[in-house]
Amino acid sequence: MDLGLLIQLVSGAAGGNAAGAFLKGQTLGVLGNALAGAVGGGLGGQILTALLGAGAIGTGDLNLSAIVAQIAGGGVGGAVLTLIVTYLNRAYGK
Repeated sequence: MDLGLLIQLVSGAAGGNAAGAFLKGQTLGVLGNALAGAVGGGLGGQILTALLGAGAIGTGDLNLSAIVAQIAGGGVGGAVLTLIVTYLNRAYGK
């Protein structure tokens, strides 16, 4: 597995749980937040890397700015997707 993707998935799960904590009573639960966040983190990080072209962790090219970019993209993507899934769950699920 690509190191950049792994960082995005982990930071996405953390971002998803942070978004769930922000929502208080309208959460998907810890596991649901983590799963939605990991998916959003992977997607968000990949989109950010494709759009900006920066922050890509290539073979042997491991630097602090690339790691920070992967964490930021994954965390934001995870939080956003968790918020979207929570909203859709609230609107259509119950």
